[in-house]
Amino acid sequence: MNFDNDRPIYLQIYDSICERILSGNLMPEGRIPSVREYGADIGVNPNTMMRTYEKLTDEGIIYNKRGIGYFVAPDAKEIILESQRKFFIENEVPQIRKRMQLLGLDVSVFNTQ
Repeated sequence: MNFDNDRPIYLQIYDSICERILSGNLMPEGRIPSVREYGADIGVNPNTMMRTYEKLTDEGIIYNKRGIGYFVAPDAKEIILESQRKFFIENEVPQIRKRMQLLGLDVSVFNTQ
């Protein structure tokens, strides 16, 4: 995995796991690699992986079965979609609107048929 220096590694791994869930590569109730396994696979310190797993767990995207491992939550895809939609609407749409205004563009430019 190639990391961007401008963003914390644990958040980049978080995004990668969320993308894998959204794409269907990680299925609901499917086991995911342990902190040590995943860290070794991508060349990251286990502490960084633990931080990622804690964030995923706190958000209800994965859960831990004590002594067995981590699993994708049954409603993980819906949780991720809701979170990403909210972020898009609150953070990216205003920037897009502002940029469109600066460029003198109207929303109708997106209506191509």
